Amino acid sequence: MNLRVLGCSGSIALDNRTTSFLLDEHVLVDAGTGVGDLTLDELAAIDHIVLTHSHLDHVLGIPLIADSVMQRRLAMTPFRPIQVHGLAETLDALRQHVFNNVIWPDFTRLPRKDRPILELVPFQTGDCLSLSGLQIEVLPAWHTVPACGFAVDTPSGLWVFTGDTGPNPALWERLRGRPIAQLVIETAFNDDERALAEISRHLSPSMLAAELLHLDVDSDTSIAITHVKPGEMAAVTGQLAALDLPLPVFALTRGERYRF
Repeated sequence: MNLRVLGCSGSIALDNRTTSFLLDEHVLVDAGTGVGDLTLDELAAIDHIVLTHSHLDHVLGIPLIADSVMQRRLAMTPFRPIQVHGLAETLDALRQHVFNNVIWPDFTRLPRKDRPILELVPFQTGDCLSLSGLQIEVLPAWHTVPACGFAVDTPSGLWVFTGDTGPNPALWERLRGRPIAQLVIETAFNDDERALAEISRHLSPSMLAAELLHLDVDSDTSIAITHVKPGEMAAVTGQLAALDLPLPVFALTRGERYRF
């Protein structure tokens, strides 16, 4: 599996893009502002978007992708709508608050009700999805809205993305004893803002350290942090460096590519 980091920031600023990962050519994990760095051809090749949750920094690219690629997708033979996969609550939020003909046209019914450019496909935590040759398991997450993470099977082990989450014992139980090639885990705030992290169900460096004690990994596992707020990277990485972590931890960077 080829992984391209399109966006891994907790918000926007110069050279910061919000969460989005491209798996091979056809599967997008979240649709933050990072999707704007894809060419039109690359956008048109996306067949599936899997969503961790409904917050704007993870979904705002979906309506714009639909608008950009509609004519190209309609010209494909056979025609295939882009399938947007998410928890039922996440998809309901998109229907009510994005594709409501007020914030954005309803591309689940356009250009025709029987030939829409987007199809919303629900899943549940624990489901295993088979999408464009990838096997993707839906993992539990603990956030302020219904949320999930993903584990993708690769020849090197699992690629695990936690999504936005606070302390999450159910995740570690699900991963126990399984080979993990890379864990991508959020660390949205520095420890000076730990109270805010707790209220918003995110992690800070000391909270991350406590979570990693539950992780059953070996020395081959790569651990990367994501979703750090712009301007907070030096504080977060400095605080992580001062902690006794079981394995080295590094920060993802927009534009990085990995092969698993």
